[in-house]
Amino acid sequence: MDLRKHFPRSMRPKLEGYVHLARMIDKCRAVQAGTEGEYIYPCPMDFRLLEFAGLTDAQFTDAVRLNPTDEGVAGWFRRVARPHTPAELNDWNEMMLQRGPSSPESAEKFNKYRDAADPSRTDLTAWSDLQDLEEGREVPRRSPRS
Repeated sequence: MDLRKHFPRSMRPKLEGYVHLARMIDKCRAVQAGTEGEYIYPCPMDFRLLEFAGLTDAQFTDAVRLNPTDEGVAGWFRRVARPHTPAELNDWNEMMLQRGPSSPESAEKFNKYRDAADPSRTDLTAWSDLQDLEEGREVPRRSPRS
């Protein structure tokens, strides 16, 4: 995958029930090919998924290198990831999709990126929405959270 020419997949589609897994595969493949452009693997979101699964970035990187298909990586992930109940996985997925800036510095960075993409989208508060906006995906208007 050449991330200098194409965006990685959104973190929203689930692979093996996990959000972000398909995107992480895209970024890892691009790093291995030297075509990551400005994308970072492993990034903080990658580490959140790896920690939840009980894996290291080195293990994941090796699995992607040894499995040329998403199905191969997904099968490996299913076999070695720490098991979670459906409720735990659902809660974790929702946390990942709703996660926003966690510090004033992070909020400043978030707002800078959001304003560069579309300053009218002050309704956005989650990194997942910001990624999709920056990468040209449609992001529905969000109602203000109370």
